[in-house]
Amino acid sequence: MTDSELTRRRLIALGLAAPVGPFILGACGSDPAAPAAAGSPLRATPACDDGDEPTEAQTEGPYFTPGSPARRSLVETGLTGPRLIVSGRVLDTDCRPVPRALLDFWQADAQGSYDNEGFRLRGHQFTGSDGRFRLTTVVPGLYPGRTRHIHVKVQAPAAPVLTTQLYFPGEAGNRSDGIFDADLLLRRYRRTGGRRTAAFDFVVAT
Repeated sequence: MTDSELTRRRLIALGLAAPVGPFILGACGSDPAAPAAAGSPLRATPACDDGDEPTEAQTEGPYFTPGSPARRSLVETGLTGPRLIVSGRVLDTDCRPVPRALLDFWQADAQGSYDNEGFRLRGHQFTGSDGRFRLTTVVPGLYPGRTRHIHVKVQAPAAPVLTTQLYFPGEAGNRSDGIFDADLLLRRYRRTGGRRTAAFDFVVAT
């Protein structure tokens, strides 16, 4: 793709594209994190749309530990903080589900601390045949210099690794965090009692 080509993503970012119906947006689960103000340009669609861009990559940071255990739930006895369930899919750049894609998650605890000696709040899983994943964890705490976030590595079978981070909508720290990227905001973030739910679809090279 050359820089001169105007993809649907770029047209949307410039406010030049016609409104897209819910069927097209829903095809890959790419909900905007928040509605655009009346008369303002729509944000670029952050998930899979016309096969032009994978999910944005971001720094690994200093706290990654290889060899995490295989598990879909990072919740352990004694772990504090609101429970969080993140679900979604891993898709290729043609918007097709990627089965057996690896997702390796790691994050701070509710007090903003990482376990750098063991595997607390660290774990990996594989997508099902439909490309879906589901992570049960807690809302991470804050530590100096960063907004609230979750780290993840995503890899389709025999493909390059995507390293990125997921962010939380409505966080005051988003405005001052130099790494924050609004395209990586969790979608459909909701609070139900003491539990939070959210969604995100990753688009990866295959």
